[in-house]
Amino acid sequence: MKDYDDATAFLGQWGRFQQTMFFLLCSTILPNGLAPFSVVYLADVPSHRCLVPEVNLTRHWFEVMIPMKVVNGKQELSSCSRFRLDVVRNLSARGFVPGRDVNLTDLEQEACVDGWSYSTDVYQSTIVSEFDLVCGDQWKQPFTSTVYFLGVLVGSFFSGQLSDRFGRKPILFGMMAVQTFFTFVLIFSPSWTVFCILFFISGLGQTSNYVAAFVLGTEILTGRVRVLFSSMGVCLSFAFGYMMLPLFAYLLRDWRTLCLALSLPGLLYLPLWWFIPESPRWLLCQGRVAEADAIVRRAAVKNNVKAPQVIFEDDAVRADKTETQPKEHHTIFSLLKGANIRHTTIILCLLWSSLSSGYYGLSLNTSRLHANAYISSFISAAVEVPAYITSWVALRFVPRRVSVISILLLGGVSLYFIQLVPQSLAALSVTLEMVGKFGVTTGTSLMFVYTAELFPTVLRNTATGMCMTVSRVGSCLAPFLLQLGVYFKYLPYIILGTLSVASALAALFLPESFGRPLPQTIQQMHKRESISCPFIRRKESSKPVVLFESRL
Repeated sequence: MKDYDDATAFLGQWGRFQQTMFFLLCSTILPNGLAPFSVVYLADVPSHRCLVPEVNLTRHWFEVMIPMKVVNGKQELSSCSRFRLDVVRNLSARGFVPGRDVNLTDLEQEACVDGWSYSTDVYQSTIVSEFDLVCGDQWKQPFTSTVYFLGVLVGSFFSGQLSDRFGRKPILFGMMAVQTFFTFVLIFSPSWTVFCILFFISGLGQTSNYVAAFVLGTEILTGRVRVLFSSMGVCLSFAFGYMMLPLFAYLLRDWRTLCLALSLPGLLYLPLWWFIPESPRWLLCQGRVAEADAIVRRAAVKNNVKAPQVIFEDDAVRADKTETQPKEHHTIFSLLKGANIRHTTIILCLLWSSLSSGYYGLSLNTSRLHANAYISSFISAAVEVPAYITSWVALRFVPRRVSVISILLLGGVSLYFIQLVPQSLAALSVTLEMVGKFGVTTGTSLMFVYTAELFPTVLRNTATGMCMTVSRVGSCLAPFLLQLGVYFKYLPYIILGTLSVASALAALFLPESFGRPLPQTIQQMHKRESISCPFIRRKESSKPVVLFESRL
């Protein structure tokens, strides 16, 4: 079968059609940067203490009703206890003065039986203050994030297979609609349980439409434009959406209003159904040559170039045969059939899971970086811009394994060094954490392209969806991983650094795909090869094909 890139070379790489597809598909990624990290604001824990009802207490007793406790060497008001109200009321009625007539350390304490009083200095309301997710129910706060990522996990698992079965375009718009609608419905949640159910369903569409848009662009675009789209295009769109989130949250301090604002952008993408076509590569693999031919010819008209009389010559003969032969449908189990594809799949799943833990662990930790949660979130988002630019440069000029291994080692080592920084140099700790975020983010961006290059067209979306599914195991654990800092402050950083280094070691055993064409069939999939120094000059006769050579 004639290579797709060669068959469509007459279109060029950066005509009006490619420009339109590039920017439209990138625009569909913007809402994906808003949704996953909105939980930083939706489920943030405001300062709180036990509610003291208005009873007959003197001013002195009312002011000391909340006991003091020591946290990290500092004294602060207790968040989950108060002195027994009936005892204090009795002492107040008898005219005793706290601290003079009564030793407060001897007074009996009780839980917040009358509820809590929440500070409104930062937020008007969050789901924590709305549903009292504190003290005994504190575990529900990180679990809320986990529920969302479980939805992402399930969505990634099924959407990849559905996309390879029914097409990239229906899944892209279908999952976008799911995410938009259920983010809007969140504002009507009467309880935390209902909120979690709706949040889970909203998560189904989060990464699903991201992967569908990524694969669709990867298959439509060619050459250097494909690298630009898959590395900087979608990733920077995600980062810009992420950077817009602090502004949304700053202006909208109520969690219901914030959910409403996050759902509205999705409505703007409905008209794009008539402008974004199906992937011609996928149509060819399904034997639907006429439809693929029609899309390419429309692209030729937009680019003002003349299409040859027969575009997919070899495929036309194959299409006639498919009328009498049953089509072969590939499923997730196809990723485990052959030894070569099985080894690649397992290594990628392990690597993706480690990267996801690091990325979401560091991203969800933004509220602890700086006294202002909005500034923290913006810093974390802004770091992703140079990370994606670095990944684009690496994809252009550096072999895949070398770039992935180098950047992950940088991120892992920087996270290890955080525990060596004295407390007086807090800015240095933040810098090292951002270097770790830079490394993990760059590695994640590289792995999107690397994964798409390793798998054939017939399995590309299934494989990408499978890797994303497994990666969500890491993101589901990330909120609870951060809680380990309660036992040892630097334990989360040590674990995340170890995962980053382990990911670098796992990348050693992946095949190299730099400078090679995208495989169309399983038989064409890149085989695993022995590890060698990538900087050793090859003989001219063994020089690899340059996939991204410009034809402009």
